[in-house]
Amino acid sequence: MPRRGQSGGKVASFELDGIKLRVPGHALNDSLRRALESGKYEWNESAAIRRHAKPGDKVLDIGAGAGYVSALAARAVGGDNVVAVEASPVMLEVLRQNLDGNGAAAAQLIHGAVVDDRFDADTVSFLVRDAFWASTIAGADAPRDKLAEVPALRLSALLEEHQPSVVIMDVEGGELQLSQQAWPDCVRLVIMEIHTMVYPPSGVRAIFDGMSRNDMTYMPWGTQGEVVVFQRVHE
Repeated sequence: MPRRGQSGGKVASFELDGIKLRVPGHALNDSLRRALESGKYEWNESAAIRRHAKPGDKVLDIGAGAGYVSALAARAVGGDNVVAVEASPVMLEVLRQNLDGNGAAAAQLIHGAVVDDRFDADTVSFLVRDAFWASTIAGADAPRDKLAEVPALRLSALLEEHQPSVVIMDVEGGELQLSQQAWPDCVRLVIMEIHTMVYPPSGVRAIFDGMSRNDMTYMPWGTQGEVVVFQRVHE
């Protein structure tokens, strides 16, 4: 059961399913705080990872945020089989501390924003919003005072280096481009939050079509709301 968040100075403390999270007040807004206090934060992703992550899996969590889902994955597969990727410079130390404090000190943390292979720069502008869960790769109209230049991590290189069997992806709309390129056979399952407020229904269709071209199909068990699970099809 979730424990109500308690502010300690400028840091708020929360507990969800036995995972203890500490988040700076400047990285929260009211709706994010309520989600953390009620236990609804990342509820669909956490349900999917609890169902599908098994011993022997290697989990890549793209957009790890405060580390809740990464810590849950570490429970199932061991911290040394978890790689957490986070772009926001505000959340890096928070993520590391939350992983360390929840038995996942062996998990690897990578700083950067994941981009598709066509991206040709070494860094990318990242919009650091007041609520950390809404931060995203910046669009052309992003306010300059909230931008940070972060390492650009090409998806194919990331997958090739770490060889995950399970990928969790919450990248605030970036999934549309990332679903269009080749995914290696090592990936058996993708837990992807789609963001239907960011693109039209044709974008949702493109995501499903792209994953289908990679021999990945819809998995009903674990799919809830905008969190969609794709599984590898073996002929």
